[in-house]
Amino acid sequence: MFFFKNFRINNKTVKELRKNQGFTVRELAIKLKVETKVIKMIDEKKLKDVPEPLRTKISPVLRGDILNKIPWL
Repeated sequence: MFFFKNFRINNKTVKELRKNQGFTVRELAIKLKVETKVIKMIDEKKLKDVPEPLRTKISPVLRGDILNKIPWL
């Protein structure tokens, strides 16, 4: 199951995944603790084309894993 979910996400652009989660460029940059220009630079790339250190930071946020940490859900 994880492989198929990850496969579908890897073929989408960062912008599309970011919009699906409802984040602006600035909000995503704050969550990842990076500059906004870094997010703008990778916004049009597919997630699989993003360099590895950044991809490991951005994948859980764009997958929605961050929603699992909310205590009231």
